[in-house]
Amino acid sequence: MLHHLVFLLGMSLVAKEIFATSCCSQGQNALCYFCNLTEVPHVPKDTVVLLLSFNKIRQVNASSFPLLEQLQILEIGTQFVFPVTIGKAAFRNLPNLRMLDLGDNKILNLDPDAFVELSNVHTLRLYHNSLEESILEEDYLRDMISLEYLDLSGNKIKSLRPHRLFYHLKSLQIVNLKNNHISTLCEGNLDSFQGKFFILFILNSNKFYYTTSMDWAKCGNPFKNIALDTLDLGGNGWDADIMQHFCTAVNGTSIVFLKLSSHIMGPGFGFKNLKDPDNHTFAGLARSGVRLLDISHGYIFSLNPYVFQSLGDLELLNLHYNKINQIQKQAFFGLRNLGTLNLSYNILGELYDYTFEGLQNVMHIDLQQNHIGVIAGNSFRDLTRLKMVDLRDNAIKTLPSFPAMITLHLSDNKLVSVGNQRIHATTFLNLERNRLDNLGDLYMLLQVPDVQYILLRQNRLSYCVKSVDVIENNQLVYLDLGENMLKLVWDRGLCLDVFRALSKLEVLHLNNNYLTTLPQDIFSGLTSLNRLNLASNLLSYLSPGVFPESLKTLNMSENQLLSPALELFMTLSVLDITNNRFFCDCTLNTWTAWLNQTNVTLAGSENDTYCLLPPVFTRVPLSSVALDGCNEDELQKPLQFSLFIFTSVTLIIFLTAVIIFSHFRGTCFVWYKTIKGALLKERKQAIDTSAYKYDAYLCYSNRDFEWVQNSLLKHLDSQYSEKNRFTLCFEERDFLPGEEQITNIRDAIWNSRKTICIVTRQFLKDGWCVEAFNFAQSRYFCDLKDVLIMVVVGSLSQYQLMKYKPIRVFAQRSQYMQWPEDHQDVDWFLNNLSHQILKEKKVKKKSSVLEMQTVRTIS
Repeated sequence: MLHHLVFLLGMSLVAKEIFATSCCSQGQNALCYFCNLTEVPHVPKDTVVLLLSFNKIRQVNASSFPLLEQLQILEIGTQFVFPVTIGKAAFRNLPNLRMLDLGDNKILNLDPDAFVELSNVHTLRLYHNSLEESILEEDYLRDMISLEYLDLSGNKIKSLRPHRLFYHLKSLQIVNLKNNHISTLCEGNLDSFQGKFFILFILNSNKFYYTTSMDWAKCGNPFKNIALDTLDLGGNGWDADIMQHFCTAVNGTSIVFLKLSSHIMGPGFGFKNLKDPDNHTFAGLARSGVRLLDISHGYIFSLNPYVFQSLGDLELLNLHYNKINQIQKQAFFGLRNLGTLNLSYNILGELYDYTFEGLQNVMHIDLQQNHIGVIAGNSFRDLTRLKMVDLRDNAIKTLPSFPAMITLHLSDNKLVSVGNQRIHATTFLNLERNRLDNLGDLYMLLQVPDVQYILLRQNRLSYCVKSVDVIENNQLVYLDLGENMLKLVWDRGLCLDVFRALSKLEVLHLNNNYLTTLPQDIFSGLTSLNRLNLASNLLSYLSPGVFPESLKTLNMSENQLLSPALELFMTLSVLDITNNRFFCDCTLNTWTAWLNQTNVTLAGSENDTYCLLPPVFTRVPLSSVALDGCNEDELQKPLQFSLFIFTSVTLIIFLTAVIIFSHFRGTCFVWYKTIKGALLKERKQAIDTSAYKYDAYLCYSNRDFEWVQNSLLKHLDSQYSEKNRFTLCFEERDFLPGEEQITNIRDAIWNSRKTICIVTRQFLKDGWCVEAFNFAQSRYFCDLKDVLIMVVVGSLSQYQLMKYKPIRVFAQRSQYMQWPEDHQDVDWFLNNLSHQILKEKKVKKKSSVLEMQTVRTIS
């Protein structure tokens, strides 16, 4: 039984070793994160990097590592068990180790001889290990003569008095003591560091000088005889008094970059409990040669006069994330060498003419994330070396005046127009996310001769009123007009020449502009265009030749392309057509073949370039669509047959309708009148009987009376039928007996609205009829009204009619009516005749001026 237990225990240890080894990546770099290791695993002898963090290794001793002469980087941090113990000479078999990371082990127990024989280590990380000041005060690091970087942040060090062994660590340049509990640092504490030059010395977030009874005169200069490139003392919560005492204490110490961020100088907004720094606060730094000063993340409300007067060597001043609302006159006095000023994330509301006085050499000013709404006209006037101004995310409504510079950021403001304010020699102009709605402002911005980059994304460009044209030979290479409403501009035919003079433009963004079409020749002037962004529009069709030949990169994603012309994309290098609405029928066959063999780089995933229609191909990638049997002739046969059927049916219907109408046009006319009366409830036009006794006088030959009575009177005269609407006058009924014939004819003509002459062969032979025709024409010239209606009945030729002068004169000025030969046209003719009776037609009076003629006298 015992030998079975021994066997099982041995097998478990072997399995554990096998699984642990398999968790680690093989090769010269052994990554063994999260492998549940409880001891250092066996690795190849040529391992260079060994990473053992995130395991459960409790102890490392002299036997943990075999001889690994090539190992240079070792990481045993963040173990999930604690304490972690590092025994005597634990790393003696790692003679060429360069970096040792034992950080974040919560509790780390170090043997005094743990780091012996590590003469080549240049980086030692011991952060977050609950180490106390003994790690520095004793000789743990005596053999690390090559040490350059020591990280002891996040421990429990309360005092700082390094062991004298640090005299011999000549290479030490970076010390990180952030987040410890060091309360005091005075002269003599760092004697072991004297004579050294530190690239970075971090004492951030300790508890320096919290004691109110601090004797500054006795404390002295803790950095005496020490030179510092960067000294980080931020996060210690110093007010203006402590800041002044410290600056006085380090008088004369060489410090290039002094970080004093996360302080409590200043009262903030609405308070007066703490004072702002004044002209004495930084006076002690006058001989320190400080070139970079960071006093960000505080509560400074007002920059008082001469506050920085002692910092004549300062090149960068960082004041962001304070509560600065006021900049007094002469606040920047003495900063003759300042090149960069950061005032971002404050609460400045306005800039005055005196705001930047004394900054004659400043090149970069960061004013983003303030509340600036008003800028005086001369605020930047004397800043002749200014290259960049960042005014993003303020409340500026009017474009201020700027001197010549390279970069101007005005995004996220409230600009509604650029007006006529001139910007001099600006290369980069950012006006994104403002309230510009006139595309004509772009013409004004293009008057700047040196501008190369213009950003107008996320404005409201929706109309165009321009006062100037784009200057020739401009230098613009980048233009962003994305996320506007250019569709409203171009659909009205406005500003179609906006790109015509931009011959050097290389990049153009027109995405998210609701474009449904591209105006013809809109890109004709862009001879250098290399990249075009038309994404997220509503484009469904692209006309051939719309893109310039120089175009190499095109983004057409998220449009509504159905079957774009392939030749548009043949010359491109990069194409994005993802998330469109492709209709995958046989017309797209050449497209799918091209996609599978083209050298053009297709952006995005193949799965995002898919068919939307027909349903059988929905969401199928274009490259995977199989369109078999797409012969062009076969494809056109159904269309040709459909067109033949449609044309034939249409022609047959048309001919049938013509034949039916020609044979039954009379019936059709009756139906038309019946339907029109029923639907429109047409009312008969009332006849004015006050002016005339009769509606019409029928003039005809006595021999034609029977025909006239049957064909006209029975259908028109009201005495023949109640359905008839006209009161007609004719000889047999209405002429007075015994009266002269000529008198009856004259009275009938003048008492009737119209005279209807029924011209037949008998009419032409009847002298009284011809005389009546003459009387009717005489009334035409007297009343200047077309009162004569001539109806020709029978087969009278034009020649027979024209032999009679009265008829010839009438035919030259008016049209006569012909009685229809087909009986089914009679109703239509009677209807037309009724309209002629009621129709009033005025005749223009001819000039009465007569040409005088010479009368020859006969003797």
